[in-house]
Amino acid sequence: MLTKLVLHNFKQFESAEIDLGDAVVFVGPNNSGKTTALQALTLWDVGWRRWLSKRRGSKAQARPGVAINRRDLLAVPVPSGRLLWRDLSVRNVSRENGDQVTRNVLLGVVVEGITAGNLWRCGLEFDYANEESFYVRPMRMEDPRQGPPIPREVESVRVAFLPPMSGLASEEFLKQPGEISVLIGQGQTAQVLRNMCFQVCFPGGPTAVPSSEWVRIVEEISRLFGVTLLEPTYYPERGEIRIQFREGDGPLLDLSASGRGLQQTLLLLAYIYGNPRTVLLLDEPDAHLEVLRQRQTYQLVHAIAREQNAQIIAASHSEVVLQEAASTGSVVAFVGTPHVLTGQPTQVLKSLTSIGWDQYYQAELTGWVLYVEDATDLTILKAFAQVLGHPAREHLDRCFVHYLGTNIPQRARDHFFGIREAKPDFRGVAIFDRLDRELHEGSALTETSWKRREIENYIASEQVLLRWAGQDQPMDLFSLAERDDTVATMRSAIAKVTDLLMVDNKEPWSADTKASDEVLDRVFRVFFHDRGLPVAFRKADYHELVGLLRPDEVDSEVSDKLDLIVNVATRAKPRT
Repeated sequence: MLTKLVLHNFKQFESAEIDLGDAVVFVGPNNSGKTTALQALTLWDVGWRRWLSKRRGSKAQARPGVAINRRDLLAVPVPSGRLLWRDLSVRNVSRENGDQVTRNVLLGVVVEGITAGNLWRCGLEFDYANEESFYVRPMRMEDPRQGPPIPREVESVRVAFLPPMSGLASEEFLKQPGEISVLIGQGQTAQVLRNMCFQVCFPGGPTAVPSSEWVRIVEEISRLFGVTLLEPTYYPERGEIRIQFREGDGPLLDLSASGRGLQQTLLLLAYIYGNPRTVLLLDEPDAHLEVLRQRQTYQLVHAIAREQNAQIIAASHSEVVLQEAASTGSVVAFVGTPHVLTGQPTQVLKSLTSIGWDQYYQAELTGWVLYVEDATDLTILKAFAQVLGHPAREHLDRCFVHYLGTNIPQRARDHFFGIREAKPDFRGVAIFDRLDRELHEGSALTETSWKRREIENYIASEQVLLRWAGQDQPMDLFSLAERDDTVATMRSAIAKVTDLLMVDNKEPWSADTKASDEVLDRVFRVFFHDRGLPVAFRKADYHELVGLLRPDEVDSEVSDKLDLIVNVATRAKPRT
């Protein structure tokens, strides 16, 4: 069993240490490194096998490199060997004593494990040669007396990588094991599913009796999908393999007529039975499966893997799989630094599946986040900071902001604590429209709400609107000769909206009135209508009204909110 994976300069990882176990599920947003970690294990497997095939019997001190062609990396297909190195950096140039010195950047993969009760550690370093090849050799040991460069226990380790099911081909011909491995590595599982089933069903050849493993697969497919799966049939005159199935008393159908979920499950079962006593690397095993089938299939895969003495290391986006894995194995979160999630799954696990990698990256860079309903809230806050000359200006100009699109505090909490799982010192401030409920206190997420209905209530006043109508307008909306007339039009528009609100016993400048929708939107629609013009000032422009306020006219509560932002931002710990 593999117990740990350590990476250096591999793809997006400068360095990473990942704990493994009997059944492990990698979880994280797209582009976070889950599949990369699986590929690193296959690279390590190819590396030690290639080195031993050429250098078996070498002394511990002797570590001559062995060449590997990029085409030999079946599960890590790359058009150029350089793509395996972080930032494509394969050479490091520096100056020493005035001279230019060039050194190769080494890619390192270290794997630890336990075999027959013996702990072992096997590290390999890879040295770039050219676009097509690179060299592999064991890392230097701290104590040369520790034994051979590749521990003997490693020779019993088998690693097999399986990508998710692709669309099944209508025809499939008998293939050799090597070709099957190549196609699986290329993600072309659609071309080899029948071959994999054929090998499991008839391990001794097509004339043999179907194996007990195949009988088990047929039973499980019937239990999960309610269909009867027939054994694979080989047609030597065409070199073709066919598999048929029947639903109830219906006609026999070709396997290509089955659903993608059935095909994905069949792929998993055939692969596990075809690779006993193996470290199985499963990329998105839940692909194409609806929620109920995800749970059933994961439980089945986990049980059969144990029977086959196989270790499961899977990458998944499924919340159901995460829930199951947290109870029966372990979950490694690829957010920030890959780490094992401890305890039972919570809302944090759900958050990890929906938060984009870019947001974790921004969290690392800034160390804090601002939650507001939408972009207009942020622009208005910036405008207030500008009018007041408040230090929050600097922080708001380069903040990590997350727009909630709603006024529900739990949305902010779910997002915040999902990111905090990756960055434990992460901080945040959430500013909501006025709420009737109590907000949480004493958390790393500072929660607050406006005392008035919303942030626009701190802008909306008759005085501000008249100043807007009387100022020079961009885009030549009004001429100088019209200035007095436009102010009169604005007074009229305000009066009309006031009369409309009075029908519902509302005041236009009340703290309880929704200033954006009930006052400002209506006033500007009436104003532009009365001027015979299309509406040219909308919600996205309301931050411009803030500039018409004098600092002493800004409510003190606005300064309080800006103070909170500064307090959180200055205590944040961004990545240096």
